[in-house]
Amino acid sequence: MSTPVIEEVTLAERAYRIRRNALLMGEVQGQGYIGQALDIADVLAVAYFGAMNYRPEDPEWEGRDRFLLSNGHYAIALYAALFEAGILPQEELETYGSDDSRLPMSGMASYTPGMEMSGGSLGQGLTIAVGRGLGLKRKGSKSFVYTLFSDGELDEGSIWEGLMSAAHWKLDNLIAMVDVNNQQADGPSTQIMSFEPLVDKLEAFGWYVQRVDGNDIDAVKTAFDNARTLKEAKPRIIVCDTKMGCGVPFLEQREKNHFIRVDAHEWQLALEALKAGRQA
Repeated sequence: MSTPVIEEVTLAERAYRIRRNALLMGEVQGQGYIGQALDIADVLAVAYFGAMNYRPEDPEWEGRDRFLLSNGHYAIALYAALFEAGILPQEELETYGSDDSRLPMSGMASYTPGMEMSGGSLGQGLTIAVGRGLGLKRKGSKSFVYTLFSDGELDEGSIWEGLMSAAHWKLDNLIAMVDVNNQQADGPSTQIMSFEPLVDKLEAFGWYVQRVDGNDIDAVKTAFDNARTLKEAKPRIIVCDTKMGCGVPFLEQREKNHFIRVDAHEWQLALEALKAGRQA
C-alpha cells in the first residue's frame, strides 16, 4: 500500500484562506473591519504557520505560545486564522457577530477558544503581554508571547509604558507586532498623532526592532525568524507596514476603509478579485 502524499500548504496560500474566511464572515453582517483583516493576513499566516507553537486540539496547552490581540476589532482576522489553524470549527464561520455566537465583533477571551485576551479597550495588549511574558519567565517556560497592536494605539500612553517595562525586565520571550496601515477611526494615524521616526523611538526604548513590508510574506517570515533566534536579552518588535484592504483592489482604493460597509453584490466581487490576485 502506497503512503498518501500530504501536500504542503504554502504561507501564501494560508494568507489567501485567511483573507477569504474574513470576507465570508464580513458578508454575514454586510460590514466590518474587513480592511484590517485583509491587511494583516500575511502577518497572521506567518505567525500561526511559520512561527508559533500550539496544539489545535488543546488551545489551553501550557506549553503553547500565546498570541494577544490588543486591537480587539481585528478579531475577524484572528478568527479567520483560528479557522485555518483548526482551533475553531469551520461551520461556525457563518455565526460571526450574531447573537450567542462565540465570534463577537470584538475579541473576547471568555467566548472564543484561542483568544488569549479581550481587546475591546485599545492600548492594553502590550502591557498585558509584559505581564504574561514575565510570568512565563518566572515559571521557567520557554514559550513566547506575541502581541499585535495597531499604529492608532501608539496614541495611548500605556503602549509606551509597556515598551519601557518590557525592556526593563529584559523580556526576550516577547515578540510584538505593530500594524502600520496609517488608518484609524478619526483619519490617517500619522496626522492624528505623529509617531515617526518609529524605529528610532522603539530602539531608544531598548527593543530589537525590524521594519518590513507587512504584505511581503518572505520579509515577514525572515523578521519572525530573526526575532525568535535573537540571542540578546531584550524584547523584539516587528513594525509591519501594510495596505488596508490588501488583495481586493476596489477595497484598497476606498477613501474610508476603517470600518467598511459593503453592498450585497460586492461581496462576490471581492471574493473574485481575491481569487484573481491569487492566480496572478
